[in-house]
Amino acid sequence: MAQEPGTPGPHAPAGQAPALPPDPVELSDLATLKALAHPRRQRMLQHLTLQGPATSATLARALGLNTGSTSYHLRELARHGFVEETAKAQGTKEAGGATGRERWWRAIPGDRRFPPRGRQSPEMRLVMDELNHHAYAADLQLFEQVQQDTTDGDPWADAFPYSRGSLRLTLPELHAFFEEYIALLNRYKRPEAGTPSGARTVLTRMLAFPAPAVDGRDGRDPRATHTTNPPTAKRTEPS
Repeated sequence: MAQEPGTPGPHAPAGQAPALPPDPVELSDLATLKALAHPRRQRMLQHLTLQGPATSATLARALGLNTGSTSYHLRELARHGFVEETAKAQGTKEAGGATGRERWWRAIPGDRRFPPRGRQSPEMRLVMDELNHHAYAADLQLFEQVQQDTTDGDPWADAFPYSRGSLRLTLPELHAFFEEYIALLNRYKRPEAGTPSGARTVLTRMLAFPAPAVDGRDGRDPRATHTTNPPTAKRTEPS
């Protein structure tokens, strides 16, 4: 599993060399994983990723949290390298009354990986299960909320592509498939200065897992279909 893979890719401003994607960093420290698994911290990190830099007061209001508690969680996220202080908003007036005198925070992007389950200790597996549970639930809630809030006539109303399918892969092939997916994301990442007008942040999620074995078989279903929903239409194709 990877989080926020890569940095700006080849879509850079004219005359500027594209930045190389960072090397993957594996989060194998149990304390770091526990810090990330906290549901409030995940919500705060998601808000900073989507909305940009903010103060503890901003996050507290947006998420319905206590300001003092929010400051503590921000410091914990910073201690483990997930957020950092930024001077981007210094001297500006923030919605709700915050001023440039307050501490501003931003999410730190990067290609963060989690250890394969086969290398996780029993305690680490419990932490990862909790982390994934909250992360997937938050993703589904956000997807449903944005879809429901989209109004008629909005040109982004069709921007909810999804794909559900099945592949016959070996374990090395699955690993290669994942790395190609990360590389594709990096191809489309670019700095703010190179982002065209009308672009929006698009959230991407990938989940792949082996089909459960049934009666000693490997889960292969000859009737399986590949269902997709591209940005303009929904289509079902036989595999």
